[in-house]
Amino acid sequence: MNKHYQIVIVGGGTAGIMVASRLLRQNPDLKGNIAIIDPAKYHYYQPLWTLVGAGVSKLKSSRKSMVSVIPKGAQWIKQSVLSFEPENNDINLRDSTTISYDYLIVCPGLQINWSHVKGLQENIGKNGVCSNYSPKYVNETWKQISNFKSGNAIFTHPNTPIKCGGAPMKIMYLAEDYFRKNNIRSKANIMYETPKTSLFDVQKYNKELEKISEERDINVDYHYNLIEIDGENKNAVFENVETGDRKTLRYEMLHVTPPMGPLDVLKESTLSDSDGWVDIDPTTLQHKNFSNVFALGDASNAPTSKTGAAIRKQAPTVVNNLLQVINSEMLTHHYDGYTSCPIVTGYNRLILAEFDYNKKTKETMPFNQAKERRSMYIFKKDLLPKMYWYGMLKGLM
Repeated sequence: MNKHYQIVIVGGGTAGIMVASRLLRQNPDLKGNIAIIDPAKYHYYQPLWTLVGAGVSKLKSSRKSMVSVIPKGAQWIKQSVLSFEPENNDINLRDSTTISYDYLIVCPGLQINWSHVKGLQENIGKNGVCSNYSPKYVNETWKQISNFKSGNAIFTHPNTPIKCGGAPMKIMYLAEDYFRKNNIRSKANIMYETPKTSLFDVQKYNKELEKISEERDINVDYHYNLIEIDGENKNAVFENVETGDRKTLRYEMLHVTPPMGPLDVLKESTLSDSDGWVDIDPTTLQHKNFSNVFALGDASNAPTSKTGAAIRKQAPTVVNNLLQVINSEMLTHHYDGYTSCPIVTGYNRLILAEFDYNKKTKETMPFNQAKERRSMYIFKKDLLPKMYWYGMLKGLM
C-alpha cells in the first residue's frame, strides 16, 4: 500500500511536533498534507526525568499520550521506519506501507545502546544500578538515592554523544545534596567517572562546576569510560580512554548514563554521514545532498548539544527554510548553534548554561548565569514544563 504526503516528518518527539505545529500555523493550507511517523504511544518531556530521579517530580507528569500532542491538521502514522529511499522520495514502513513525499523532515531522535556496556542490560533496575535515561528505570534512581546508607555512589558519562551533556552531573549533585540533608554525607563517597577532559565544554560554566565539585568533596575521574558491570558483586569496570588501563570499583549505587548513537535505520541510509547522523548544513539545517530534506534535533550531525533548547531554535529555522524551498526562494534563515543546559546543582539550586557553536555564552538573563540560583531552579521545575507543553509544542515559542 502506498500513500503520498507533501511533507513527511519522521519522529513525534519535541522536534517533530514543534515543526508540524509551526508549519500549520504559518501555512494553514498544509492541513491534511503533513504526516508524522512515530510508533510511540506516549510523548515524554524528558528534561523532567532528572527531577523524577531525585524524588521531586512524578513520572506521570512528564508524559502525555501521543495522540494528544499531534497538532490538528497533521496525520499520525503509528509505525516505525524500515528504510529511507531519499533518491526516490520514499520511506518504507515496517507494516509494508510505502510513504512518498515532496519534502522530508528527519527528527527521530537517537537510540540508547544499553548493550554497549557489558552487563548493563542484565543489571539495570536492580543490583544498585539505575539510570535517568529511560522511563522504565528512572524511578529506580530515586529508590537508590533514598535508600542509600553508605559506600560508593558512582555516576558515569559514556564515551559517546548523549542527550544533554550536563544531565549525568545533575543527578549526582542532587544525590550529594540529598545525602547531606539526611546526615549520611560523611558515609558516602561520591564519584564521577567521565571519559572527557573537563566537566563541561564551556569554560565559564566548567570553572564553576569544578569549584562546586571540589567544595562538596566529589571525586572526579577524567578519561574513564564504563565498560562492564558485575551486578552480583557490585563491581564496575572502567577503562582509561587514553592509556587503555582498567580499574574496578566497588559500588553501592551506580547511576549509568548509557552509550547513545544514531538509529540503525539512519546509519544504513544515504541520509547519514560516516558516523550515522543525518548529514546537514549546520546553519540552514538542509541536507547536504538532498535539497528537499531537512533534519533537526538529536538525529542530526549539527555540532551542538542535543537538547530541547537547541530544538526550540532549530525548529523555526527548518520551518522557514522549508517554506522558502517550497516557494523556490533562496534560504535566508540560519541557526547559530544555540543550546541551553539547565544544570541542577542541588535542591533549589541551578546554573543556566546557554551557548552557541563556538562555545561562546549566549545568556538571556540580566545576571551571571554561571552562579547557582534558586530562581533558575524554579524556572526549570515549574515554568519550563508549562512552556513546553503549552508553548513549544503548540508552535507558539
